[in-house]
Amino acid sequence: MKRAPAAPATLREQLIRLLADGEFHSGERLARSLGVSRTAVWKHLQAVGAFGLELHKVPNRGYRLAQPIDLLSKAVIARHIPARTRRKLRSLEVKLHTESTNSRLLALTDLPGGKADVCIAEHQSAGRGRRGREWLAPFGGGICLSLSWSFPEPPRQLSALSLAVGVALRRALESSGTEGVRLKWPNDVLVNGRKLGGILCELRAEAAGPAYVVIGIGLNAHLTESARRAIAATGVEAIDLNEVAGKKKAGRNSVCAAIIDELIAALEEFQRSGLQTFVNDWRHADALHGAAVRVTLGESIHRGLARGIDVDGALMLETPGGLLRFISGEVSVKPES
Repeated sequence: MKRAPAAPATLREQLIRLLADGEFHSGERLARSLGVSRTAVWKHLQAVGAFGLELHKVPNRGYRLAQPIDLLSKAVIARHIPARTRRKLRSLEVKLHTESTNSRLLALTDLPGGKADVCIAEHQSAGRGRRGREWLAPFGGGICLSLSWSFPEPPRQLSALSLAVGVALRRALESSGTEGVRLKWPNDVLVNGRKLGGILCELRAEAAGPAYVVIGIGLNAHLTESARRAIAATGVEAIDLNEVAGKKKAGRNSVCAAIIDELIAALEEFQRSGLQTFVNDWRHADALHGAAVRVTLGESIHRGLARGIDVDGALMLETPGGLLRFISGEVSVKPES
C-alpha cells in the first residue's frame, strides 16, 4: 500500500530523523520513504540549514548530515526515569523544534499540584536566557529542557528557587558522569570556569493562591566550531558535556531523565523547607567564593570579594564600605579597573 504523503509542516522533521544516522541517503530513497516527490524532498532539504545543520551532497551517493545525531526520544527518556518520579509527570513532550520550551509551558494554566509537565526540544528558534538574552544551541548539540510545577502557595524564598535548581542540576550531572560542576550565582553552571549551561525560572503567581513556575535548563552537549564562535561573540567561553565527560559521558536521553528526577525531588523539598536544605550543597559548589567580582545592579556598580550566599540565597559582597547583600544583579568575575 502506498504511504500517504507527509504533511508539509512535519516533512522537514521526518527528513532529519531519516538523516540522523549520518549515512548517505539517495533522493529517491528519501522520497520513497516519505511518499513524496524527489522535488519535494529537495525543497525541504534546503530548509534543513534553518536548524543549523550542515548537509553534504555527493553525486551518485545522495545526502547526509555532516555529523550523526543521537536524537532525543520520549520513550527512552521515560524508561530512564524512576517509576516514583514518572508517576508525577502529567506530560512529557519531546519535540524536534519549537520556539521556546519555557514559553510553551507558560501558556498552560491548569497544572494540578504535585504534577509536572516537561517539554524538551532539539532546537529552539526563540530560546532565551536570563534578562531576555538569546540562548544559543545548535540542533542536537544541547539539552533544552523545561519543567513546570505548581506550588499551592508561593514559598517564602521563591526568589532563591534557581539556587535549589542549580544544586539539583549539579546532582543530575554528577550522577551522569560529569565531574567538577560549579555554580555561579544566581543561575550559571560552570566547569573549569567555562559555561556549561544556565537556568531560567519564570513565575506566574496570584496575590493569594498557587504559584506556577517554569524552570528552563539549557546545557551544552556537543558544540560545533561555528556554535562555539557564535557563543564566544557574546562574550561567553563555553564548554560542553562531551569535553568534560569524555569517554564517561552519558547519552543525552539519560541525562534528561536524571535532570527530571532530581528537579522534581528538589521542588518537593523546596516546597517543604525552602532553600534551607540546599544551602550547604550550593556553598560547596560556589564558583565565586573569595573571587574579586563586579556586581551590576541597574545603574550601580559594586566591586568587592564574593563571600558566598546567606540563608535566603542572597549574594554577600565584601566591600571597603562593609558587607553588601544582593538578591539580584549581574556578576562579573573580572571587574574593570
